[in-house]
Amino acid sequence: MTSDFTATLAATRLLAIIRGSGGAAAVAAGTALLDEGVRVLEVALTTPGALDAIAAIRAAAPAGTLVGAGTVLTEADVADVAAAGAQFVVTPAVVDSIGAAARRGLPVAAGALTPTEAYTATRMGAAAVKLFPASLGGPAYLKALRDPFPHLPFVAVGGVGLAELPGFLAAGAIAAGVGGPLVGDAASGGDLDALRERARAFLAATS
Repeated sequence: MTSDFTATLAATRLLAIIRGSGGAAAVAAGTALLDEGVRVLEVALTTPGALDAIAAIRAAAPAGTLVGAGTVLTEADVADVAAAGAQFVVTPAVVDSIGAAARRGLPVAAGALTPTEAYTATRMGAAAVKLFPASLGGPAYLKALRDPFPHLPFVAVGGVGLAELPGFLAAGAIAAGVGGPLVGDAASGGDLDALRERARAFLAATS
C-alpha cells in the first residue's frame, strides 16, 4: 500500500487538500475534484464532519484514486480515520500518528521542515515527507534538502499555487499538496464551477 501511495503521488504530482467549514461542502468539493480527474485528496480533520466526509468521498471515488485524512495527530485519530476508510494519512509535524499509522499499514506523508525532522519521520515509518511550510524556503531549500536525502519522496505543501508549482517540481518534489489555491472556498459552500476550473488548471500544470 505504501508503494502504491508514493507511486500514485509521483504519477499524478498533485495532492488536493480539503479543509472547510462543513462535511457536506467537503464532500461536494471532493466529488467535484474526483470528477475532474484529481486522483489523490485528503480531508483535514479540522473540517467539521471530516470522518463522515472521508467515508462519503471514499464511497464515491473511482478505482485508482486515493482518499486520505489530513491533520492526523494522535493514535486515536489514526483509529478514527482508518475506521472511516482513509487510505493514507497526512500530518503537519513529526507526531505520534506517524508510527501508529505505519503499524496499521496506512501510508503516511509526515510533516517536516528540517533535515532532522525529515530523517526522524522516515525512521518512524513515513512513506513520504511533507515539506511544510514549503513556501518558507522555496524550491532552493527543497533542493538543498534533497542533496543529503536524494531518495526521500518529498511533497511540497504550504503556499504552493500555480505559479510556484513548477519550481517545486523542478527541484525534485514528487508532488505538491495544494489547499487554498486549488480548493478555495468550495469546501465551505463556495463555487464548485470555479473549483472545477482551478482543478483543470492544476492538472494541466502537472501533466
